[in-house]
Amino acid sequence: MNFGSDNASGVHPKVMAAMAAANDGAVSSYGRDALTRAAADRVREALDAPEAEVFLLGTGTAANALALAQLCPPWGRIFCHRTAHIETSESGAPSFMAGGAQLALIDGPDGRVSPDALRARLFDYPQVDEHDGRNAALSLTNASEWGTVYSPAVVAELAGIAHEAGMAVHIDGARFANAVAATGAAPADLTHRAGVDAMSLGGTKNGCMALEAVVFFDPARARDFDFRRMRAGHLWSKHRFLAAQAIAWLEDGLWLRLARHGNDAAAELAARVRAAGLEILQPVEANEVFVRAPREAIARLRQAGLRAADWPTVGDDEERATIRLVTSWATTDEEIEALSAQL
Repeated sequence: MNFGSDNASGVHPKVMAAMAAANDGAVSSYGRDALTRAAADRVREALDAPEAEVFLLGTGTAANALALAQLCPPWGRIFCHRTAHIETSESGAPSFMAGGAQLALIDGPDGRVSPDALRARLFDYPQVDEHDGRNAALSLTNASEWGTVYSPAVVAELAGIAHEAGMAVHIDGARFANAVAATGAAPADLTHRAGVDAMSLGGTKNGCMALEAVVFFDPARARDFDFRRMRAGHLWSKHRFLAAQAIAWLEDGLWLRLARHGNDAAAELAARVRAAGLEILQPVEANEVFVRAPREAIARLRQAGLRAADWPTVGDDEERATIRLVTSWATTDEEIEALSAQL
């Protein structure tokens, strides 16, 4: 009953096979190879963004931090939800990589930034003179840390507000495939057609070993990013193994099929949890289920083999606590049945 994290799932066989195939022979290093060029084209095709600049990396934190550093100067400010991964779980990497940029946090239910909340937060930082710093970027997490998703219309509205304020828009897409599968929207409609300037496209949580891509939809915004990636120590020498993952992951829509499986498994899991009379705290739209239950019951479930993250949440008390259940491309019916039986 492994629902601890989608990071804990293994590598999809097609991705692993592609990496094994890439292992044959000698290939030029540092991305100067045919596989890397093909991988970039595959990303552009998936996002319907033929002019985009694509850079492969190995970790989501590096992808987010370096993309935002490219969009935000050291004296700038990055707006994001209070529970965004760049705020809670990246140890200050975006600020560090951007040379000291500030995060401006926005409250809101379900892990999402609302247009009204963004406008109100911008009011807190008027751009009068150099004392104010520069409002530089808006970062949206889709799917969010609470397993909710933004629709194309909401992304477009938020991007419009950000652009009007002179800011760039970034998508943290560690679970972007889950957001696409959940909304049924075209990937382009959730990104550049909605006004997104750059994104971190994540494969690690969705069937890959270590694969993230930073995508700049306007090539001008990518200027010197190759130097930034190198300076940060995130240019892989054996780049072909990143590229092989990307090609296999995106081929024939595999990335979306894997995400749909994770989403469907979460929906089924949520139904079992509700049937057991336990409280689900957030809408289940992607592949995360947040459950509040008696602490004694959680302890018994763990003793029975449940792996789930503790998720302290406002409203927890001495008797009840919140846990996070995450499904993935590898979640099985047997795992769901086992947890249902224990419930």
